Amino acid sequence: MRTIRPLYLEDVTAAADLHAKAFPDDPWSQDAFASLLQSPGVGGWILFFGADEEPTGLLLARHVAEEAEILTLCSHPSRQRQGIASALLGKAITSLAALGAQRLFLEVAEDNQAARLLYQRFGLQEIARRPGYYRRGEGAPATALLLVRNLP
Repeated sequence: MRTIRPLYLEDVTAAADLHAKAFPDDPWSQDAFASLLQSPGVGGWILFFGADEEPTGLLLARHVAEEAEILTLCSHPSRQRQGIASALLGKAITSLAALGAQRLFLEVAEDNQAARLLYQRFGLQEIARRPGYYRRGEGAPATALLLVRNLP
């Protein structure tokens, strides 16, 4: 059974650990998660499967006036392609729309085909590019695609 609940300040250690597994080239620290969670308009959700004590996915978003932005979305590498990101993104879209957001923005690495397909299924469309935005360890940085979707 899946459980999605709000992301709380006491979750920053687990959130940072999960983020590091999902994004080893550019992980966010506990301090980064704590700082964001204490910022106005920022909130998130964390997903657990069954009795697992470790989170399997998380999403952090910011909502200001009529616009919202997905700051990060990830699932545990061993649990990818199990609907975790879809469940979290669906929850975020519903929740942000209920708060009055009318447009949703996010950035995705151009070379992240799985994420791009997910976002396409949710109706997000490319509106801009940021060359060299994502660090890739020793490799060349990846271009970020800026995506947008109108919310109901």
